[in-house]
Amino acid sequence: MDFIRITIVDILDIFSIAVIMYYMYKITRGTQAPNILTGIILIYLLWIVVRALNMEMLSAVLGHIIGVGVVALIVVFQPEIRCFLQVLGKRSRQRRSSFFGKLLDFREEKHSDMSFLNPMVKACADMSASKTGALIVIQEYVDLGFITDTGITLDANISSSLLKNIFFKNSPMHDGAVVVNDGRIVAAKCVLPSTQSDVPISFGMRHRAALGVTEITDAIVVVVSEETGAISIARNGKIKIGVASDALYQELLAMMETVTEEQAKAEATAAI
Repeated sequence: MDFIRITIVDILDIFSIAVIMYYMYKITRGTQAPNILTGIILIYLLWIVVRALNMEMLSAVLGHIIGVGVVALIVVFQPEIRCFLQVLGKRSRQRRSSFFGKLLDFREEKHSDMSFLNPMVKACADMSASKTGALIVIQEYVDLGFITDTGITLDANISSSLLKNIFFKNSPMHDGAVVVNDGRIVAAKCVLPSTQSDVPISFGMRHRAALGVTEITDAIVVVVSEETGAISIARNGKIKIGVASDALYQELLAMMETVTEEQAKAEATAAI
């Protein structure tokens, strides 16, 4: 009696497929992608059965459909594929920065000076009271160059009046997002990727953009609703709605500390 031999390579093969399927599900969860994938799998299983039954004509038709389907998949899943690649890029950038930091015996410290939060919080409180829409992205460890390149470079100190002027309704830069890095406004009128997940119908473009950029980076995003004046904070693809203006400072501080702790754990894991 022949026994099936399972080698280490087979185990690694199965584990790799499981990891890929897990991340694909995690990224496409909340979209129509799982339903489309189910349909594709059913067609593929039908093709296998048809081939086993030697039904040549139906087998040929299904074979052509599957062959053309590879191109169709790229078109249909373009947003999910882009999101998947961006997530991989996010992780690789984090590991690469960790590696070079260790190589040079240097560890970047983000937000060593938190004084920039005060004028930002004041501006958000004033814009909330006047129902002025705003979208502020705070860069953490993942580089946001691909986002700042879409906007207008400023490189200015953060002040409450400057932020309010940028997001003033008649300002030429009020559309889009402001990116903040190391306590300075790097760019304004930046275009953010919109989330592909299902969100409440009440969410506007700013909230969708805030979720989109936090799904693929470790940035923290502050949103001020133009309709209600409500302040929201997004991180890791999740958003907290209705943050009180007097609690915004502590909320941002806690999130930044969490990001720093997570980065330290990632560096420790990479060093093992």
